Amino acid sequence: MQTFPNPINSALTSADDAAKTHALIAYGLMLAGILTGILWLVGAIWAMVKKGDAAGTRFEDHYSNIISTFWWSLLFTIIGVVLTFIVIGYFVLLGVWIWSIYKVIKGLARITSNKPYH
Repeated sequence: MQTFPNPINSALTSADDAAKTHALIAYGLMLAGILTGILWLVGAIWAMVKKGDAAGTRFEDHYSNIISTFWWSLLFTIIGVVLTFIVIGYFVLLGVWIWSIYKVIKGLARITSNKPYH
């Protein structure tokens, strides 16, 4: 019986290794940015700049996760800030904060296991 290597457990190529490192940097910046704000933006920009270098690697979809998490959280944060005048905005902001933490932690858990995001 012939067995095939599992691509998840196989050794990383140099492109995979570089893509993983840059995604980890972006995730780290975004995690710190959950508290500081500006690092959230820096992490998203880092991912946008490095996304092209990650094309074709097993970690390519992590960059899409980082970028989409940034844009969706920005949109709902703006909506939440506008809605704070009628109190519901605070709940929207709390939901965005929790969702953002979830997306970043899930990404970190997947990438440290050498797995794609999806």
